[in-house]
Amino acid sequence: MPPPSTTPPNQGEPPIGGTPGNVAPSPVVRDRGDACPGALRLHTADDGRLARLRLPGGILTNRQVEALAVAAERYGDGHLGITSRGNAELRGIGDHCGNGLAELLRHTALLPSERHERIRNIVASPLAGLDGHGHGSLHPWLRELDALLCAQDWTTALSGRFLFALDDGRGDVTGLGGDVTLVAQGDGVALVRTGAAAPLRVAATDAPRAALAAARAFLAAADAAGTGAWRVRELPPGHEVDLAAALAHAGIPAEPAPVRPLLRTPPAPAPRPGIAAGPDGTYAVLAAPVLGRVTSTQLRALAGPGGEIRITPWRGFVVPGFDERGARRRLGELGDAGFITEPGSPWSGVGACTGRPGCAKALADVRRDALPGTGGLPAADALPVYWSGCERRCGHPHGDWVDVTATAGGRYTVTARSGTEERQLPYREGELADTIARARGGRR
Repeated sequence: MPPPSTTPPNQGEPPIGGTPGNVAPSPVVRDRGDACPGALRLHTADDGRLARLRLPGGILTNRQVEALAVAAERYGDGHLGITSRGNAELRGIGDHCGNGLAELLRHTALLPSERHERIRNIVASPLAGLDGHGHGSLHPWLRELDALLCAQDWTTALSGRFLFALDDGRGDVTGLGGDVTLVAQGDGVALVRTGAAAPLRVAATDAPRAALAAARAFLAAADAAGTGAWRVRELPPGHEVDLAAALAHAGIPAEPAPVRPLLRTPPAPAPRPGIAAGPDGTYAVLAAPVLGRVTSTQLRALAGPGGEIRITPWRGFVVPGFDERGARRRLGELGDAGFITEPGSPWSGVGACTGRPGCAKALADVRRDALPGTGGLPAADALPVYWSGCERRCGHPHGDWVDVTATAGGRYTVTARSGTEERQLPYREGELADTIARARGGRR
């Protein structure tokens, strides 16, 4: 039976409803502050309290992995959930365990600033610097941007949902709905943009400061709009972010950039389970937990020779630092431990929200119903499928996916979402699995 819940209710995020892709309904007016949970601000769910830990770029040391395993055992339900931003969640936390959890996180550098912990939302290309694609490591950008965010008082005004995306040039995280996106260009420059606006070119060394300036410009635009916007895409017409002025004010030279194919075309696919070879002769192991949730024992099994683990925005793990033989051996060990290690696994590309019994709003136990059915193994390029317990669709993927949503009548709707289009597929009793498999194979 699938393990319980990974993602809590959206707590104020507008439901997708009939809006395809990651486009929020418009206009959006916020009449209260963001209640997004954090490591210190815990959310109360039907299965206990929940903590969400921001992990910039999904980067963890082996010591931090051990700390999270201990936290899951000591304070939670023994599991760690992975979110679509490469963050981590602990569920089932007791009413009096919050202080102990916070102290454990402080001792392992997982809580560098208590005032800023909810706004450290940074996704990054998970294979950057490992497989020879893209334009090198993103660690310098990650470290500097995180330090800049935590050093400023005004950044605490950002919503816990505001997202920075750092792409090494391969285009894998440019389509994840970042409010501020940095893209490495390989010629000593970077592109910076807000939302879906046209990018500007800046020096690569200025990129983290440019991202910070863009975030400040968003807050100014949101304040002027007076709608309480949490995200760039929620700004009403006439209140766009003035990125050029913000960079000029910060003393960062910038110029207009041509809209290159990277920023026009669909994003590069998520990395697949398996191994990735690097140009330096090292290998990285890629694996994913079933429905984005690992036990503490599985978490410990990830510790690698490179001393680092990366959590991906697609709820997977990258473990670098192996030679080829060691990588293949570790991949086999992770498969034995219950991880998804092959693209053809029936669990590959399958996700689900909390559902019953963890979420009071859910209309079905979607994690049970998401068990692989009779639809056969997915093709290597199959669309991801996401099971939602209600129309809020918490934790749904970005881009194209098959949307399986519980209804009050005890059934599901099956919708194929592609770009700005969506197509609902009718089905008869007993044909749900086959209908989902057909929808997943409809990718062009």
